[in-house]
Amino acid sequence: MYLITRTVYSVVIRQSKPVFVQRGLCRYRYLSGQENRLRPTDIRVSGIRSLHSVQSSVLQCSRLFIPVTRRFCVRLSYLCARNSVLLISKYSENLFSGVCWKHTNMPDAKPFVRLPKSVVPEHYELLLKPDLKTFLFEGKLKVKVQVKCATDKIVLNTLDLTYQKVEFIAENGGKHFPSDRVVSVEDETLTLLFPHPLACGKGELLFEYTGEINDKMKGFYRSKYVSPDGDERYAAVTQFEATDARRCFPCWDEPAIKATFDITMNVPESKVALSNMPVVSQDPVADNPGMKLVKFDTTPIMSTYLVAVVVGEYDYVEDHSSDGVVVRVYTPIGKKEQGRFALEVATKVLPYYKEYFQIAYPLPKMDLIAIADFSAGAMENWGLVTYRETCLLVDPENTSAERKQWIALVVGHELAHQWFGNLVTMEWWTHLWLNEGYASFVEFLCVAHLFPEYDIWTQFVCDTYSRALELDWLKNSHPIEVPVGHPSEIDEIFDDISYNKGASVIRMLHKYIGDEDFRKGMNLYLTRHQYKNTFTEDLWTALEEASNKPVGAVMSTWTKQTGYPVVKVSSQQEGSARKICLTQEKFCADNNAPSNGTLWMVPITISTSRSPGEVVQSTVLETHSAELILSDVSSEDWVKVNPGTVGFYRTQYPSEMLAQFVPAVKDKSLPPLDRLGLLDDLFALVQAGQAPTVEVLKLMEAYQDEDNFTVWSSINSCLVRLSLLLSYTDYEDSFKAYGRKLMSKICCRLGWDRRENESHLDTLLRSLVIGRLAWFEDENVINQAKQRFADHVSGKALLPADLRSPVYKAVLSVGDEDTYNTMLRLYREADLHEEKDRISRALGAIRDESVLKKILQFAISDEVRSQDSVFVIISVAMTRRGRELAWDFIKENWKMLWDRYEGGFLLSRLVKYPTENFSSEERAQEVEQFFKEHPSPGTERTVQQCIESIRLNAEWLARDQDSIRAFLTSASQ
Repeated sequence: MYLITRTVYSVVIRQSKPVFVQRGLCRYRYLSGQENRLRPTDIRVSGIRSLHSVQSSVLQCSRLFIPVTRRFCVRLSYLCARNSVLLISKYSENLFSGVCWKHTNMPDAKPFVRLPKSVVPEHYELLLKPDLKTFLFEGKLKVKVQVKCATDKIVLNTLDLTYQKVEFIAENGGKHFPSDRVVSVEDETLTLLFPHPLACGKGELLFEYTGEINDKMKGFYRSKYVSPDGDERYAAVTQFEATDARRCFPCWDEPAIKATFDITMNVPESKVALSNMPVVSQDPVADNPGMKLVKFDTTPIMSTYLVAVVVGEYDYVEDHSSDGVVVRVYTPIGKKEQGRFALEVATKVLPYYKEYFQIAYPLPKMDLIAIADFSAGAMENWGLVTYRETCLLVDPENTSAERKQWIALVVGHELAHQWFGNLVTMEWWTHLWLNEGYASFVEFLCVAHLFPEYDIWTQFVCDTYSRALELDWLKNSHPIEVPVGHPSEIDEIFDDISYNKGASVIRMLHKYIGDEDFRKGMNLYLTRHQYKNTFTEDLWTALEEASNKPVGAVMSTWTKQTGYPVVKVSSQQEGSARKICLTQEKFCADNNAPSNGTLWMVPITISTSRSPGEVVQSTVLETHSAELILSDVSSEDWVKVNPGTVGFYRTQYPSEMLAQFVPAVKDKSLPPLDRLGLLDDLFALVQAGQAPTVEVLKLMEAYQDEDNFTVWSSINSCLVRLSLLLSYTDYEDSFKAYGRKLMSKICCRLGWDRRENESHLDTLLRSLVIGRLAWFEDENVINQAKQRFADHVSGKALLPADLRSPVYKAVLSVGDEDTYNTMLRLYREADLHEEKDRISRALGAIRDESVLKKILQFAISDEVRSQDSVFVIISVAMTRRGRELAWDFIKENWKMLWDRYEGGFLLSRLVKYPTENFSSEERAQEVEQFFKEHPSPGTERTVQQCIESIRLNAEWLARDQDSIRAFLTSASQ
């Protein structure tokens, strides 16, 4: 075996065959029986028109570059991008024989084989009868299938279902009963074994079965709510992404195995029944008074994870989009007016996307519904989008501006999926980012169009771009395109890489090719592949055709490699011109980690102080280093690489170039996104040990007159990170004093009360500043918060919704058990879930250890929904002592927490946030040992990332704690 370690991919020499090449770059090797993870006979290298025309180049490439894996990949990517498409023939077998590409930073993969394609579904006819008293349901299913080759077995997915009857009816009417049914809990499959082979042709597979309406917030599950008269009741709802349709009905639960669906619900007459399509009939059940049979129209061909049903009690508001689509927002009974804002957004979003994609929304209706118990924020089920209440409902008196903005983004995100994900679907979860990265980008396009006052693209950098960078510099990160198989692996890639890095590289691509060509390419992609499944390379092909730029070559380096580069800048004055030297290398959180020559094709843009808002030069950095000349730039002018913070990379300047930015930061002649990016990059370099922490503390002092919300959000992120680190020192109070001084001017400018015609961003900024100053124990802020809270509790003057979260935290930070009990009373009286959420997430700000222990018990009580418990525990972990208590609590209650969440992203968050801010090797070993003793499928990568982060914190503290102490001591004098 020949293994190159610590590269993005390792080369493994094997004797066995076959080795297949995914389109674009060498990527996967599939064992016998796994060939359908890619198209069985359609294994391609993106972009090659004729193998004969490039054969010599490819073979020459192999001789020159195979010993250096990265260069080989990039060279192959160039060949791919400049031609069209060809099936790989015998030449590829010779070229790549014995070689496979394997990502080395992944947890060990569980054995997994995708479903065989010998029998595939064409149409499902599903009848569900839920019982909301016993929490059981009955199912009857007829699947019209195509037997593609004679076989004596049918394999499909199932989980937690009990079968009373299974029967196959052949095209000629002959009935076949399986001689055995084999259920694999590990593989989540049902194998039907027949005594004789089923003949090729059409047939029908019939099932009668029962299942549980579970309490896991996955599959077909129950959601508790309180009726207007105070009774506790339940709705039955679905959440099938990624692999939980199999909990509701037996199916081929893979995104590429699409079919049409006829869905019928047998439900009480008093209940509302919803599904993907409009109701076509609703009739009483003759032999069961009080029940009704609700039949829905046939769906388009679609993946199983997009099927949805809801049964419960709901009000709704309705409108029509300008292009005639019926839009409804379903709310709890008596709260339909809280659906107005989302309705307004949705009716505008649909025609916006129709215009942008030049493709109409293909369904006759669009329902959005608020679900009381919901693990994610929202789910894009085709025609029936489900949301947490906090992501859909707006109460004008009690909803903050920040929450309203969030709801607009979430609605925009989910409706983007109706095209990008539903109409065109990724072939396998490896390409999840095609769904989530794109929707995470387009939601900002949409909201920027509908609400220009939000300045949402500036916020994108702080909320989306920076979060992706913070995760992707870890050695335990993963590529945007990551091979996954078993369902427990799939859940883990719903993370900041698939969403935020995906969105960030698409934003970079959008800038690279321009909006006009981007829109043309998107239309081409959606039109060409509608109702089908795609690979990432299909998107690159469409965008290349539209732009005539080497999109595949450039973007493959960003989607197939873990991490991103740091571009190091140096300059030399040559008369009236400036020579700029650029060097790229992989940016690692561990500054000692070798980059192994990994390179990206980096879109480079440059601005100068002569024209701060304009790009004066652009290029693509394809090699390790390059030089360029800027004319008419004096020695006093600053030169900014990556203006607008669009390129997904860090920039490092020498001290003399960095110093030139300081006056432009102070007078704000440097644009907001560049002020933000400058600080964000330097702070990352500090964390990686490539710059001293004192340097970033000094730079932040230049921001005392800053007035932009998003820039302050970036400053706040730095302060939070430092605060968490320095809580393990004896000079934490000195740092708090530094923070109070830094934020004093902006606090005075904003005050406590909203001004007439105040901007949306100033409203957001006031909440941020008050909250941070309270954390820094600013006496004036805390006293004012206590007074306003007392008036709020007494009913004398209600707190504006935008101030509640920072005020609650400020009061709790100096509160006692009486304060806690007052908060509990407000929590119990609150009717809006947003308000309950605000209160519960503030509770951890209290410092009293005995009360913190009570909060942890409260988090898992019946008073807190399972979807919210995680965030209450996380709130406790935001202080040093609270973090220790929360971690001990998690360890002591791990079995209960595991049983409650059964993996999934909520459990991953519960692992991540209470542990990643520890700062000692002892804690790293403790976390590592605990999860060795308690294997937790679906959280393995998160655990590795947390352990890595703890060790990085410990190194950072050891490296800089003395110099930080000296600086803070000097600053306080």
